[in-house]
Amino acid sequence: MNHPDKLALPVGTTLDRFIMRKQEDFPYATGELSQLLRDIALAAKIVNREINRSGLIDIAGAYGNRNVQGEDQQKLDVIANIRFIRALRNGGEVCTIISEEDEEVIQTGNVQGKYIVAIDPLDGSSNIDVNVSIGTIFSIYRRVSPTGGEGTRQDCLQTGTHQVAAGYVVYGSSTMLVYTTGNGVNGFTYEPSLGEFFLSHPNIQTPATGAIYSINEGASATFSAGTTAFVAYCKEQNYSARYIGSLVADFHRNLLKGGIYMYPASAKAPQGKLRLMYECNPLAFIVEQAGGKATSGRCRILEIEPHEMHQRSPVFIGSSELVEKAEQFLAQDNAS
Repeated sequence: MNHPDKLALPVGTTLDRFIMRKQEDFPYATGELSQLLRDIALAAKIVNREINRSGLIDIAGAYGNRNVQGEDQQKLDVIANIRFIRALRNGGEVCTIISEEDEEVIQTGNVQGKYIVAIDPLDGSSNIDVNVSIGTIFSIYRRVSPTGGEGTRQDCLQTGTHQVAAGYVVYGSSTMLVYTTGNGVNGFTYEPSLGEFFLSHPNIQTPATGAIYSINEGASATFSAGTTAFVAYCKEQNYSARYIGSLVADFHRNLLKGGIYMYPASAKAPQGKLRLMYECNPLAFIVEQAGGKATSGRCRILEIEPHEMHQRSPVFIGSSELVEKAEQFLAQDNAS
């Protein structure tokens, strides 16, 4: 005879409940950071809805403007930026936001807010119109200036080691939110019929090594000697080349399966292409918490001193043994 409980199996731990249980792990267990993470999750749900219906209501395609990076904005770029800024402003915990889509800092008016958020609202714009996975990346810092006034440049330009939380959302075959507060990495899958994120990937640990390398080999003619040699090494080892072109999607796959993602400096982009504050730093924090590594080829990503909001950096990120092997090849560039 079946037990009645088997007729209604538990659905799992919701993100809200998980955050409440883990609040004592936060650097400042006063509730504000918990609320801030909920605000980000709410905005992610709204953006997920917009993405899923984008082909039906004419919000795919180019918006007609370029962002501060000189990239063509897509309509969903603009929508995601508005949604996240609005959620963070209304939540009340954030005093200042820096976004990939905005040239200047965004003051929320929450002068008592204790946190700074750096965000890439919608990563992978070039894939929006072809139904390929895209994502959101966010990074949270505790402000260093006194409350009661607007956030300052010093608040916004902290090194990655000062992050109190970081995460990403990948909008794919399922929508997942992955984040860390410096006590491991946990992943949550969105259940749209219930409108909740549920814990699906507890305590993510990336494999120490892997057989995947991710790099845009179309730019190989402009790679440095060290990068070229490392890519050749990957091919000699019969590693699989996997490159989607959406940073979050490539990173997420390699985090779970083991591998290395690379966006090196090149003749076209001598400082690299990815932005330090809202791409490299948050993903470096996550990968280190999962047992991996992240380097610019010269130093640990999290120790790079930022000098401007939209500063760029080369990045080699993923399984620790693969990143260390890449560093061995890159040493020849640093010696020259």
